[in-house]
Amino acid sequence: MEGRARAVRGAVAAASALLVVSACGGWPGGGQQPGQELRIMVPNTPGGGYDTTARTTARVLQEAGIAPDVQVFNLPGAGGTVGLQRIVNERGNGTLALQMGLGVVGASHVLHSTATVARTTPLARLIEEAGAVVVRSDSPYRTIDELVTAWRAAPGHVSVGGGSAPGGPDHLLPVELARAVGIAPERVHYVPYDGGGGDLLPALLDGKVDFATSGFGEFLGQIEAGRLRVLAVTSERPVRALPGVPTLKACGVDLVFHNWRGVVAPPGISDRDEKRWIDALTALHDSPAWRTELTRHGWDDVFLTGEAFRRYLERQDEFVAGLVK
Repeated sequence: MEGRARAVRGAVAAASALLVVSACGGWPGGGQQPGQELRIMVPNTPGGGYDTTARTTARVLQEAGIAPDVQVFNLPGAGGTVGLQRIVNERGNGTLALQMGLGVVGASHVLHSTATVARTTPLARLIEEAGAVVVRSDSPYRTIDELVTAWRAAPGHVSVGGGSAPGGPDHLLPVELARAVGIAPERVHYVPYDGGGGDLLPALLDGKVDFATSGFGEFLGQIEAGRLRVLAVTSERPVRALPGVPTLKACGVDLVFHNWRGVVAPPGISDRDEKRWIDALTALHDSPAWRTELTRHGWDDVFLTGEAFRRYLERQDEFVAGLVK
């Protein structure tokens, strides 16, 4: 009975959100004109975390009837700053958005990009994801202790791959891990790839790096297939999608680390377009289909919109600038 009541409440919430979007001149109900299809730009290669998040977002927006036509396209390069520059250049374009996150913020500082997140229109923070320390199934390292022991003995000879440019989350994670286990951060041999589930995955499987640090959700398929092994996750508590995998803290390493992903639009878009995007993403967040996707991918719900997201971006920008420096 309680389960049925929850289902009814979820349906009512989703319907209410759609009514709000429609009433405010949003896209459902014919508000999206021909030739004005929504586009979400992914600033790295297909298969990575940004790509998975963007394509899941687009699919749920369409299947839930929130927006009838949402196209996703990839524009990789320079750790995501090529896409960031494109979004800044598209000033006033209310039908384009950028899937971004901590990696784009970090890359903009490392590469001294003239395009920064401060020059965009923040729309919503969507999800947060725990990181993972991952090796091939035939790796000699079967526990985090074994990996750390070998790493301490010869830091320059143990390579770690990540799906973000220097300054991004996959780089900051091994740097913080090294610091936590007594290895000088500058001795970390980090090899960047464009996208965790994109270029990083084959590099890890081919033995080009000794271990990888990235969001665990990008490797779930290969983990379930037995081709990869997770030594530890970086969350405060164990991850439900990875039964039996310990946290770093449970292994005696005092480190908790999360990555996040959100959506921004070009600068100078109209108030109406900004509201339509935020209303649509709010309807997405409130839909039962999105909650299903959160569970399926192991994502944490950290939804935040508008001005609150802007303030969060400002704090993240300052934090990453300090780490990179």
